[in-house]
Amino acid sequence: MSISKKLLAATVAVPLIALLAGCASGGAGSTASGDSGSTETVKIGVVGASDPYWETYKEAADEEGITVDIVDFTDYAQPNPALTEGELDLNQFQHIVYLAQYNVSSGEDLTPIGSTAIYPLGLYSTKYDSVDEIQEGDTVAIPNDESNLARGLLVLQSAGLVELKDGGSIFATLDDIDEAKSKVKVTTLEASLTPTSLPDVAAAIINNDFVEDAGLTAEDAIAQDDPSDPNALPYVNIFAAKAEDADNPTYLKLVEIYQNTQAVLDGVQEASGGTAVFLKTPVADLQDSLTKVEEDTAAHSG
Repeated sequence: MSISKKLLAATVAVPLIALLAGCASGGAGSTASGDSGSTETVKIGVVGASDPYWETYKEAADEEGITVDIVDFTDYAQPNPALTEGELDLNQFQHIVYLAQYNVSSGEDLTPIGSTAIYPLGLYSTKYDSVDEIQEGDTVAIPNDESNLARGLLVLQSAGLVELKDGGSIFATLDDIDEAKSKVKVTTLEASLTPTSLPDVAAAIINNDFVEDAGLTAEDAIAQDDPSDPNALPYVNIFAAKAEDADNPTYLKLVEIYQNTQAVLDGVQEASGGTAVFLKTPVADLQDSLTKVEEDTAAHSG
C-alpha cells in the first residue's frame, strides 16, 4: 500500500499516514447520556488534520449533535494502537490491507465500519496515449517496495498487460507473472525513480506522491485501479473501530456524515488533487475483505 496521506490509502489512500491522543475520562470519547440536550464527543484519529475538510466535517457532525475531536498523527504506526488502547473512538487514515497487517501482527480485532475513498494507483506513459498502444514485449516499470509492487502488478493485470498466476494477490511478486500469457515485461525500481524512467520504458506505475513532481496530473494516467475490481477492494480507505463498537449508532452516523456531506467530499477531492474515488461499500463487504486479507497475511507471514 502506498500509505501516504492519500492512500491509506490507500491506498490506502491511504494515502497507506505522531502525536498520541490523550485519554478522556471514562474512555476515549466522552459519550453523554440521559440528558436529551447533551451531545457526544467522539475522538477520531487521522493523518493530516490540517486539511480544511476536517473542520467542515466537524461542523457537519455538530449539526447532528455530535462533537468530533480530530486527533492528528504524523506517524502511521500510531493511530491503530491508540484506538486499541482506548485513546480514540475511531480512526480514518488507512485501507484494509494496512488494517489487516496491524491486526495480524498485534493480535487485535479492529474492524472497518464504513468506506471513504480509494486513491487509484496510476500507470503513466510519455510514449503512448492509451494502454492499447503499448506493444508486445515492451517494458513497464513498477515500484519495488512490497505493497506497491503487488498493487502495481494488479493494475497491470486489470489493464490487460500481464496475467498473474492464480489471479494475483496483495503479495504478488514478479515471480507470479505468467510470462507466456503476458503482453509486457516488468521491471522494478525504487518508487521515486519510476517517473524518471518514463523516457526509457513504455509506461510506469507512479505513486500518487510523485505524480505532481513528475509534471503529471492524475488525468494523465492511461490506466489505474478499477474501484469495481474485487482486487481493488483491499485498498479502499475506511473508518475503523474496535470490534465491540462496530454497531455503535453514533459512529455509523459519523460515517454517513462523511459519505453524504458534499462540502466534505469536495474538500477531500481538493486535498487529493482530484484523485479520490468515493465509495459507499457495504460494511459486510469491507469486513469480508478484511477477513480474507488477514488470512492471506497470516499465511504469507507464516
